[in-house]
Amino acid sequence: MSEEILINVTPQETRVAVVENGMLQEVHIERAGHRGIVGNIYRGKVVRVLPGMQAAFVDIGLERAAFLHASDIHPQPAAVESNGNGNGAPPPAIQTLVHEGQEIVVQVDKDPLGTKGARLTMQLTLPGRYLVYMPDSRHIGISQKITDEETRTRLRAFIKSVVGDDGEGGFILRTLAEAASEDELRADIRYLRRVWEVCRERIRTAASGTPIHEDLPLALRAMRDLVRDNVEKLRIDSRETYAKAQEFAHEFIPEIEGRIEYYPGERPIFDLYSVEDEIQKALASKVLLKSGGHLVIDQTEAMTTIDVNTGAFVGRNNLEETLFKTNLEAAQAIARQLRLRNLGGMIIIDFIDMAEPDHRRQVLRALDRALARDRTKAYITEMSLLGLVELTRKRTRESLEHILCQPCPVCQGRGVVKTAQTVCYEIFREILREARQFGTEKYLVLAAPPVIEMLLDEESPGLMKLQEFIGKSIHLKVEPLYTQEQYDVVLM
Repeated sequence: MSEEILINVTPQETRVAVVENGMLQEVHIERAGHRGIVGNIYRGKVVRVLPGMQAAFVDIGLERAAFLHASDIHPQPAAVESNGNGNGAPPPAIQTLVHEGQEIVVQVDKDPLGTKGARLTMQLTLPGRYLVYMPDSRHIGISQKITDEETRTRLRAFIKSVVGDDGEGGFILRTLAEAASEDELRADIRYLRRVWEVCRERIRTAASGTPIHEDLPLALRAMRDLVRDNVEKLRIDSRETYAKAQEFAHEFIPEIEGRIEYYPGERPIFDLYSVEDEIQKALASKVLLKSGGHLVIDQTEAMTTIDVNTGAFVGRNNLEETLFKTNLEAAQAIARQLRLRNLGGMIIIDFIDMAEPDHRRQVLRALDRALARDRTKAYITEMSLLGLVELTRKRTRESLEHILCQPCPVCQGRGVVKTAQTVCYEIFREILREARQFGTEKYLVLAAPPVIEMLLDEESPGLMKLQEFIGKSIHLKVEPLYTQEQYDVVLM
């Protein structure tokens, strides 16, 4: 499966698009004023310790204090293999590990999301092209995606021979290390140790709340993390960024140097594969399937729900076959939408109910295979009898919707607004409350055009009865700038 990576650079933002066989699969966006901070290392100060949560809040110089859990303070090497998460004994009590006012060195594990501060860890890591360096550990781990046991043994033995028994720090071999030469692995080790030496010097002199190490800008991170053997071209539309990319590749990733291209075309680079159109579609809740069915994706703070519907697809044979084919197509589309929208956390998928157990198993396998191409780790549960599948996907940065959109000021993010009739009845109740509390000659109602129209038309009998009941006149005035839910009752 061939890939191309398109990098669009402007003074305000950098955007990276991953295109597989002509279809957009991933979008990464970094804005000049809101750069992601995952991977950044800071000298922070503990501002609050919460024993009940086994956590502490740390000031690292951001708007909100960051969150540090006790399990992220001490490394747990015994059960670590690929991602540093072990299942060993519970960590000691948080109050025995840190105290208020203490200065500590921490790394951002997750960007601030919504109202939550950044998530921190004291288990520092520095990512390279083929390896991840762990300065505070002696462990050597290997990505689980490298499945060949002989390759795993060879790689582990090689790293141990290079590092030595008394070598400083540990390493995790990334998936790309499987095809890397010994010289490339040695170069990566040297590079990561040089970076750590610079960090160590800054740690000795940095003030509290200041960064010690910042990760690469998005364009160079894309080269380090996204370029695989199946990436045919990496096209960049900025001459300055292209020069930086060539320099970075020449020093650290020489094997991809020939695949980097400068794109000078007048047509915007994202128009080559209709990337702009696909981004707009990814902001809609409804996703159309080729068969005529569709998905409905609802993203909330607690979880994301995905509903599969047959829509206009009626099939050719029988109902069960129609449902099965729709679910198979939906499984592929869902995996793509998760990557494209960068949806993370808890995800509930409501597939169409299927009577055949074998069909349910095949749909689940299809979803699992489609998610295997995703660089972000996901965990899937078995399909329930109701056709529900629970899925968790690691969330380290904001979703595409949260980056590009904000809650609607009219509905406050609810997705619905009160009907004009509902607002009319609220106005009636407001006038009754005012009439019981204050004496006045008349009332003036200011409201949006649809509400005033309803008060003058369908609800005019109710308005007349209300005037008779309170013994006061009620005047109406249209406010064109009011939203449908806005109104004011003014005493005159």
